[in-house]
Amino acid sequence: MIIDGKAIAKMKREEIAKEVAKLNAKRITPGLAVILVGDDPASQIYVRNKHRACKETGIYSREITLAKDTSEEDLLALIDKLNADSAIDGILVQLPLPKQIDPDKVIERISPHKDVDGFHPVNAGALLTGQEGFVSCTPLGIMELIKSTGQEISGKDAVVIGRSNIVGKPVAHLLLRENATVTICHSRTRDLKSICQRADILVAAIGKAEMITGDYIKEGAIVIDVGINRLESGKVVGDVAFEEASKKATYITPVPGGVGPMTITMLLYNTLLSARKRAKD
Repeated sequence: MIIDGKAIAKMKREEIAKEVAKLNAKRITPGLAVILVGDDPASQIYVRNKHRACKETGIYSREITLAKDTSEEDLLALIDKLNADSAIDGILVQLPLPKQIDPDKVIERISPHKDVDGFHPVNAGALLTGQEGFVSCTPLGIMELIKSTGQEISGKDAVVIGRSNIVGKPVAHLLLRENATVTICHSRTRDLKSICQRADILVAAIGKAEMITGDYIKEGAIVIDVGINRLESGKVVGDVAFEEASKKATYITPVPGGVGPMTITMLLYNTLLSARKRAKD
């Protein structure tokens, strides 16, 4: 069965829109500030998509575009202003940044209470120690997709291929929270295939086109493909060879239309959570 990320994201956004309407009744409008430094075409598309998604769910969106030669000092000063702005519940700085700006300094400058991307060390630490905090949007979306299958996660063998701070590590911790037995694999892992073959849940986030072929997949597994790779032909494919893998997996995400639509949706969800906290405070 194909896990339809578009359909699941649509349902989740409808739920978010209803919750936003409830906050509106209390005269609170969730607000998201998105900062784009420079004119990277891919980043511009992402920012446009985020703005459209905010509009769709009733979230206030403030787009701030800065010149490519903006100094680190000026960007940090802008973040300070947004941290203090009561109309803004979430702050997102679109990556990658120009070379004169240290992304770690930027992420650490965003208030952990407005870090709806879930990248701040305080929120990463909260995930590690099982405390409350914002979780990175793609891993959060991945968990929604796994749970949509209705399959039990507790006690299952889960394998995550990739150890990035954005996807691999957070999704491994989220699976641990659900009592899965988790193995993290990476470029130095020996005999990757045999490890994958025992996975009831396989999350591939390595950035290598169709590397995970059908013989890596356990019969009946849930396969989540995070990869987005463009072939020379122009076709977009994932890290998993979909046709082969789908013959063995019980549930699998397509590329495109799987994990991708969930990432922005969970960004909206995190912004809603932040606004709810403001409503309580």
